[in-house]
Amino acid sequence: MISAGALDGVKILDLTRILAGPTATQLLGDLGADVVKIENPGKGDDTRSWGPPFVPDADGNDTPESAYYLCANRNKRSVAVDLATPEGVETIRALARESDVLVENFKVGGLKKYGLDYDTLSALNPGLVYCSITGFGQDGPRASQPGYDFLAQAMGGIMSLTGDPEGEPTKVGVGIADVMCGMYATVGILAALRHRERTGEGQHIDVALFDCQLAWLINEGTNSFLSGQDPARRGNQHPNIVPYAAFPTADGHVVLTVGNDLQFQRWCAVAGVPDWVADPRFATNAARVRNRDALHALMNPLMKTRSSGDWTDALVAAGVPCGPVNSVSGAFADPQARHRGMKMRMDHPTSATGAVDLIGNPLKLSKTPVTYRRPPPTLGEHTQAVLNEARDREQT
Repeated sequence: MISAGALDGVKILDLTRILAGPTATQLLGDLGADVVKIENPGKGDDTRSWGPPFVPDADGNDTPESAYYLCANRNKRSVAVDLATPEGVETIRALARESDVLVENFKVGGLKKYGLDYDTLSALNPGLVYCSITGFGQDGPRASQPGYDFLAQAMGGIMSLTGDPEGEPTKVGVGIADVMCGMYATVGILAALRHRERTGEGQHIDVALFDCQLAWLINEGTNSFLSGQDPARRGNQHPNIVPYAAFPTADGHVVLTVGNDLQFQRWCAVAGVPDWVADPRFATNAARVRNRDALHALMNPLMKTRSSGDWTDALVAAGVPCGPVNSVSGAFADPQARHRGMKMRMDHPTSATGAVDLIGNPLKLSKTPVTYRRPPPTLGEHTQAVLNEARDREQT
């Protein structure tokens, strides 16, 4: 028998849309929380229409559920509420009174005009953990500006580091600023719930895309602090480890990630160049970083002499991290991804096949494993059920 999730019994009121907020609330839902997703009755979450591709129905027509929407909205119940009406506002107030967590990503001050801001709702529910996700935070000179993932990547420095050294600044291929912001928001919510467990008091969590983007500059940010210089764009190469790059082979590319001197010695043995170990230009990682161009000039023609499969098999056997550059479908077809359940299938009411494929949760908890209880909901699918539950609780 599967144990209840770690967050079983925790009620999340989700007023978010797009990706950062839904990423956080889906993760909380996977961990067992009851997530009620509030959506505009007309169009719902903006990402419902962000396609193609869309889920096809039995007649081959597109349904209102895009792949983008599906990626971040399982384990939620959709309730359609119009915040522009007094009845809608009162519905949110009623749900907030009995919620443990409220997550929203309106513009700064956007919910205050409805009386749904933290100060107002915390007076009704002092234990409420209220998480606000915005582009630039609740204060500061840019607080009023809207924020999107692409903008955060540009202004937050990552685009200056990503892409070909001779090409244009390039964003990461997915909404990574949104995803990481959702992760930070989740950590903050869990910490606030722990504080409430000890003290009984809720609090306001202020999370910004821009702040989170700056935070995950990690070593390149501190490289800049320490050197006093902006890091260079290096394409697939690493600023502090060499060799750590994609190398051409006889039939494609492999990624080689040599993390220490012993691994470099093993690579040299497999490659048939053991004398390179004693070369002062390459003997240590620090030396290799300083002489990366010289080392790569020697490695590139050597790597082209064997196939990707040959290199991968030989280097993995020798304990040197090496692997293919997979397509997305190839990545999920990898036997390790399949073994770990990183592609999973859920029943879905509007799909022609009766199901949709989704990306699995990477968390593996031995006592309270994640569960997949509800597929991404159709717009307003649970409105009546959730409101009836709230009404019944008021009457008891």
